[in-house]
Amino acid sequence: MSSERSLIARHAGTVLAGQFAVMAFGVTDTIVAGRYAQDALAALSVGSAIYISVFVSLMGGLQALLPVWAELHGAQRSADVGRSVRQALYLCGAAIALGMTVLLMPGALLRWTDVPEAMRGDVQTYLAVLAFSLPAALLFRLFSTLNQGLGKPKLVTWIQLGSLAVKVPLSVWFAFGGAGVPAMGVVGCGWATMVVSWGMLAIAVWLLRTQPFYRGYGLWARIEAPDWRQLGRFAKLGVPGGLSVLVEVTSFTLMALFIARLGTAASAAHQIASNLTAVAYMVPLSLAIATSARVSFWLGAGDARQARRACAKGFEMALLCALAAATLMATLRWRLAGIYSDDPAVVALAATLLLVTTAYHLADAVQTLCVFVLRCYQVTVVPLLLYGSLLWGIGLGGSYLLAYRGLGPWPAMQSPLAFWLMSAAALALTALIFVALLWRTLKRPALPPHAPVAAA
Repeated sequence: MSSERSLIARHAGTVLAGQFAVMAFGVTDTIVAGRYAQDALAALSVGSAIYISVFVSLMGGLQALLPVWAELHGAQRSADVGRSVRQALYLCGAAIALGMTVLLMPGALLRWTDVPEAMRGDVQTYLAVLAFSLPAALLFRLFSTLNQGLGKPKLVTWIQLGSLAVKVPLSVWFAFGGAGVPAMGVVGCGWATMVVSWGMLAIAVWLLRTQPFYRGYGLWARIEAPDWRQLGRFAKLGVPGGLSVLVEVTSFTLMALFIARLGTAASAAHQIASNLTAVAYMVPLSLAIATSARVSFWLGAGDARQARRACAKGFEMALLCALAAATLMATLRWRLAGIYSDDPAVVALAATLLLVTTAYHLADAVQTLCVFVLRCYQVTVVPLLLYGSLLWGIGLGGSYLLAYRGLGPWPAMQSPLAFWLMSAAALALTALIFVALLWRTLKRPALPPHAPVAAA
């Protein structure tokens, strides 16, 4: 069993290195925008909230295909992996069309959430630039998910790490200007992201064409016509998976839009807290990806007992890492906030928010691992319903009331702290229910390897 723990740890560590590189994109942009101007940081808070909501939701639909490819890998059905990947391109194309439409027309959302008029111009221009980076970002995510499903995440990580070396200087250059490039502020950060995203996809395509590892899967065979049965199976995993991520992420990112009316200091402080929380989240996310890959591999190989053991080891590591991250965030909250801003009001508020984010992170780590493993057992609809009722209902709805209307005996707080308090409480309840659901799922008889999906 130590070998199973070691495999999960190595896989998760490799994924984590790449995820940290990608998260460093956001950290870089946050620091650059914060140093450029407080207004730029506030605009980034709103713009990145919308982009992340769109991108991560669509990414979640593609990431949900990981169990499919991991099961086929475990069953040693290499040719079926290639056919499945080609069919997934149809799903990816639909996701690209949907995402670009939303990013190019965010006006209604900005008006609905009462984002200040002065902020909307930069936000809309920033999102328009990112709309044209979305196709590359989603296609690269498909490449990443394939590699994770096959237990070979290293190539993805190397690309992500290398891209960071390009992203950092580009963001600084495009934001502040120089060498014939005008200062573009937050919009410059968007241009840097677009350049890097297309570069990463180009390298991924080159690797798929040239590396011997991929040849056995026949990925470059002529693409077949849409296989509606296969696409239906993808949809039963990907649509609830993507919608679950949409609910989870928007319960987090919509906070930025609702907080915007409290002023630029509140938005800037929230951006710092949310950025650090997102960075910390990469650890349980990486462990969840690695654990689900191992669980699906063993299910594909027909060994349900080993699958349950892999789940237990992944859960153990995720909980320990979450405790360590939460302790660091609480202990170093003032220093961490000071890295992002030199405004005393922003730093003080961000440090207060970081105390609450420790509880948020602990609950987030537990529920993330649960939902990834539940997908391996084809349980996707129940988590979606729980997310909708708890994270949107109690978390986001309760946050809005506590911040602006008052909730029961508590008067309106008029502070971003209200959003973090209610969201942490909702996420904790979600984690407890997911643990019970996963426990029940692991006790039931396993489905045959690669069986047709039955929505649960």
